[in-house]
Amino acid sequence: MAAATATMMMLQQPFLQQCPSLAAFPHSPSSISLSSSSSRFSVKFIVHSCCQTSPSPMNVVNGNVDLKPAERSEIRLGLPSKGRMASDTLDLLKDCQLSVKQANPRQYVAQIPQISNLEVWFQRPSDIVRKLLSGDLDLGIVGFDTLSEYGQGSEDLVIVHNALDYGECRLSIAIPKYGIFENVNSVKELAEMPQWTSDKPLRVATGFTYLGPKFMKDNGLEHVAFSTADGALEAAPAMGIADAILDLVSSGTTLKENNLKEIEGGVVLQSQAVLVASKKSLYNRKGVLDTTHEILERFEAHLRAEGQFTVVANMRGSSAEEVAERILSQSSLSGLQGPTISPVFCKKDGRASADYYAICICVPKKALYTSVKQLRAIGGSGVLISPLTYIFDEETPRWCELLNKLGL
Repeated sequence: MAAATATMMMLQQPFLQQCPSLAAFPHSPSSISLSSSSSRFSVKFIVHSCCQTSPSPMNVVNGNVDLKPAERSEIRLGLPSKGRMASDTLDLLKDCQLSVKQANPRQYVAQIPQISNLEVWFQRPSDIVRKLLSGDLDLGIVGFDTLSEYGQGSEDLVIVHNALDYGECRLSIAIPKYGIFENVNSVKELAEMPQWTSDKPLRVATGFTYLGPKFMKDNGLEHVAFSTADGALEAAPAMGIADAILDLVSSGTTLKENNLKEIEGGVVLQSQAVLVASKKSLYNRKGVLDTTHEILERFEAHLRAEGQFTVVANMRGSSAEEVAERILSQSSLSGLQGPTISPVFCKKDGRASADYYAICICVPKKALYTSVKQLRAIGGSGVLISPLTYIFDEETPRWCELLNKLGL
């Protein structure tokens, strides 16, 4: 027992050195509990201070302090901290009237004033996925490729919005255009090459150590060796350290400039930014479901309105029905659900009369000029055009899908 007490006191000293403010408080052997095994000691200190009404437990394992954090009440949204994905995410939030307010650009925590009790945490995309899984984040925005690589199909991750319309790329296999690969144009042909054996496998450089092996196995490539690398993978075949690469591709220009080519069947997945949530948080943390609903509705309304224009014009007609018949006879003037038509009153012979009707329709940008020409051809005049900011549905379809996934 004396030896055990001496051991406890030895472990206690580094703890007090790390926490000098606790040294002023009395400690006695009765305040310390010890459990031992053949390989480690676990010591729990219970410190009583005049400012506490109850003990505050602190665990020290092998000299390391383990403080258990209190249950948080804030809702946490993880956003990418650097790069194009980070700036595009902030732009999307701003366009949805959800501007992120950061007191100091060096800080990793910020606020969105429009949503109460919401904290924004800037993290690496891979860490966003990990912290969603651990429960340290409730919501996050990452690329689908990152979610697939680090989420590894976990059922605790729920995709709330799968197409935020930025960060588009694909995860794809690329091989050299020359040498033994000159006539190889598909994954099937790559798998059938006699060069690959257990002694001399196909060497693939990639940063995707989960998706890469899974894809190769699913496509019949048995003899494959992976080397992990980040950035400038296109140089690996030319340097002789890899036969192929598995990397993200946007336009494919960099591959071509390095004499590499994509092959048929070699796309592992298509990716873009997605909004993802922790299923446990949606079920258990107060306010997360409501906050998710609001963010989703804002995203959906903004994205649906992108590239849409409101067209307003006056048109002479005998009745609203007659004007509607003329408008609906033109293929590009039907709008979202049909034209809105209302009478335009003017004073004639001392009386209010409606010889004109105002029509209002929504038109996509690519059909805008064609729609204006058709509108004028059937009698439209005074055409006004303005871009749309939001289109709110009665209920966003993705919200209904989310509730179905959750069984709510």
